[in-house]
Amino acid sequence: MTASTLNKKTISFNFLSYLKSLLLLMKPRVMSLVIFTSTVGLLTAPVTIPFYNSLIGIFFVAMGAGAAGALNMWYEADLDKLMTRTCLRPIPTGKVNRNHALIFGTALSVISVLGLNYFANTISAILLFSTIFFYLFIYTIWLKKLTPQNIVIGGASGALPPVIGWTIATNSLSFEPITFFLIIFYWTPSHFWALSLYKAKDYAKAKIPMLPITNGIEETKKKIFVYSLFMLPIVLLPYYIGFAGQIFLITSLLLTLYYNYICYDLFKFKKNKFELKKAKKVFSYSILYLFLLFVLFLIDQIIR
Repeated sequence: MTASTLNKKTISFNFLSYLKSLLLLMKPRVMSLVIFTSTVGLLTAPVTIPFYNSLIGIFFVAMGAGAAGALNMWYEADLDKLMTRTCLRPIPTGKVNRNHALIFGTALSVISVLGLNYFANTISAILLFSTIFFYLFIYTIWLKKLTPQNIVIGGASGALPPVIGWTIATNSLSFEPITFFLIIFYWTPSHFWALSLYKAKDYAKAKIPMLPITNGIEETKKKIFVYSLFMLPIVLLPYYIGFAGQIFLITSLLLTLYYNYICYDLFKFKKNKFELKKAKKVFSYSILYLFLLFVLFLIDQIIR
């Protein structure tokens, strides 16, 4: 192997490694959830649009979610260095330059919003812009280090993708997609507070006022349980407005009651203490729970 060939392979490897780091900057796990929920919003809409239009619309929504993730990592690079959960992200490890992350995130934001406006409609583009703006400026820059309610208010940005999926298909807003928004919005606090219980030291080190730090373990466990109870009327809503049928109603209630049970099980443990296994169980199940609720929307739509 010549030196020239070896050099070309090294350059190729470095380029592919950099592309991988840029992808990680976009928070691919969050992007996959965005793709899934926005697709459900699109497929459950009463209007069918061509496959190509659907694909390109979801693509730009995913790009916008990736843009928000990249800008979040750009702004929080110094905090990410301090936390075990985030210290291996591309910027703290030096795989991506912080200024490059800003340029990358900004470019993706502009392209995704303009692209969605051109290939879909203005309502969807405005909602996508609102998602990126809210996540970066309202949640990341303003609320995250200001109040323990950061995740409650900030959850609005994560709740918009299925609404965008709906508007891509319909070019309009109605009460039905708002039920998607409410499900994710009220699900978010219990999900993240369960995580914050066993990652409290990380948040304390980064000086992020998560609930276990500011209000204590007992209050956090109580609010996890309370927010899980909020999900009961929320999952009833799609049925009572005629958006979902009995299959969704019965199954979602059973899933929610089990969620209530494990959150209560976490809460009733010794005062001002929590069991790690139970906190992780709530966090893990909450992910499966949200996924299954959206799958149920699809199944219910197909059967009906």
